[in-house]
Amino acid sequence: MISRAMFSGLWRYRGFVLGSVQREFQSRYRGSLLGAAWTVLNPLAMIVVYTVIFSQVMGSRLQGSTATFAYSIYLCAGALTWGLFAEITGRSQSVFIDHANLIKKLQFPRICLPIIVVLNALVNFSIIFGLFTVFLVLSGSFPGWVYFAVFPVLLLQIVFAIGLGMVLGVLNVFFRDVGQFFTIVLQFWFWFTPIVYPAATLPAAVRGLLVWNPMAAVIGAYQQILVNGQAPQWGSLLPVAVAGLLCCALGLQLFRKRAGEMVDEL
Repeated sequence: MISRAMFSGLWRYRGFVLGSVQREFQSRYRGSLLGAAWTVLNPLAMIVVYTVIFSQVMGSRLQGSTATFAYSIYLCAGALTWGLFAEITGRSQSVFIDHANLIKKLQFPRICLPIIVVLNALVNFSIIFGLFTVFLVLSGSFPGWVYFAVFPVLLLQIVFAIGLGMVLGVLNVFFRDVGQFFTIVLQFWFWFTPIVYPAATLPAAVRGLLVWNPMAAVIGAYQQILVNGQAPQWGSLLPVAVAGLLCCALGLQLFRKRAGEMVDEL
């Protein structure tokens, strides 16, 4: 995994990492009248749409549940956490290309760039998920202490996302079609994951294929916690943990071997 030298480099350049996260957050809303308020308004609008449109206007209901907001919570639990996965992997696969000028002009540990991507994504996700948590409390749907089971699931998701993102990021430097291809894959991946629909509605043959989808287990764990108020089946997340560690190991190996060559390809 991360070597002592790599970790030491990250620690020495922690100011660069944190400063980059702060600058990106500030630049995102620079020049707008409401500024950082958009970080609250955008996710709030999403939650309101999911709640009002699906629960009230469309009358969508989750099978096996009579709670008014069950489907809205099911949808938010999947869509918001999928957004984190999509942001980390999507930005990681182009992170070295996007920062080509920085890589060519400055000497710094290149591993800082994927870390900046993860931290930026977590800042955005924390705001969105924080508002969603407030909605759970106000609607009387907060699951209680089991809510904190979200955090180990979140850690597994981040490990898997950054590992996959690192692999894609290095490969995309040398084979630019990788990024284009993954964008398409991500769209199909979303619809092959039970986010908008419950897994139980799928035909048995298709449902059996979900075991090969790591994100199905992750999203299912979030939904089990937030919708049903129950701890997830931790055994179902073991393949995700293994896949995440393997992706991280492969990503770091590719990075170590190709870091020097990337400068010539950018």
